[in-house]
Amino acid sequence: MGASPPPDVGVDLRYLRDDGHLSTAMGRLAAGGLPPLLPTLAGALVAGALMATGLNHLAGITLFAPVAALLLSGVASGHPHSGRFDRLVPPLLRVTEYLYVLALGYGSGVGGPLVFVLLAAVALHHADAVHRTRTGLRPPAWVMRAMLGWDGRMLVLAAGGALGWLPFTYGVLTGYLAVLLVWEATTSWLAAPIAEARAPRNESGGVDASTM
Repeated sequence: MGASPPPDVGVDLRYLRDDGHLSTAMGRLAAGGLPPLLPTLAGALVAGALMATGLNHLAGITLFAPVAALLLSGVASGHPHSGRFDRLVPPLLRVTEYLYVLALGYGSGVGGPLVFVLLAAVALHHADAVHRTRTGLRPPAWVMRAMLGWDGRMLVLAAGGALGWLPFTYGVLTGYLAVLLVWEATTSWLAAPIAEARAPRNESGGVDASTM
């Protein structure tokens, strides 16, 4: 039997959390002493229960309640995330953010296509973070800060709903994230080194099969 592949010890789950400024600041206060799974699970369950009641029944400052509940996870954002089940933390944060985007948008009458495009932009950002982490590359730190983090994006939407500007907020946030993603992807590709094949040529100018 072949040996099992080694664990991916190079992946820092704190990077995959996609924390924003507020969650990161809360983690500094706790100095990494609190394990992340339990507060994240508790926050996700409370946020999920609030969303299950229907965000269309929430108004004003109460739209911030699911975000405040999920911010329980921020207290543990500075922990090394080295526990056996700490890999569940980033998916819990992402699923809760996706559900909030969907529930708030559809519950408040935001157009379905606009909700879908915003959700797609956030999902692409997360997929890019996972892919780059696996390849040992990361986008610049300023890009991650500019993406606002899960807490920043949810707070922007909650503020838009509280002010009665939710469709406008969805549109602005979608455009901002899309432009940032395209800009960062384009500059990264242009800056990447291009490897050239330097196989020896035969007398006819072709490449010998033995060198392929």
